Amino acid sequence: MTPPVSAAPLKGRKGLQRLWNALGYSRKGLCAAWKHEAAFREEVLLALVTVPLGFWLGRTGVERALLVGSILLVLVVELLNSAVEAVVDKVSPEMHELAGRAKDLGSAAVLLSLVCAALVWICVLWP
Repeated sequence: MTPPVSAAPLKGRKGLQRLWNALGYSRKGLCAAWKHEAAFREEVLLALVTVPLGFWLGRTGVERALLVGSILLVLVVELLNSAVEAVVDKVSPEMHELAGRAKDLGSAAVLLSLVCAALVWICVLWP
């Protein structure tokens, strides 16, 4: 059995070339999420408003980090949820209880990250 085509040629890359390749893969991932995931697009648009607002409303560096970091966490969790959904769809295109559970768990993670962000904003900004 041969190794996966996508991983084998890249294992030997080191240093700046590896970093450059990783940046390219990250860009491709962000572009794919923007193109194929409506929820990601909506959350990015929300982040475009809330991240600058977080920098403006935060009074200290810690407050700014909490406000902005909680929003960025939502984007990270959404990307991971989208990755899980893509793998589940590839591996199990038919309806299956475990496939549905995996997708539901990813969705729950996104919901909890949104609740966490809301709680952080309330705790930081509540007088």
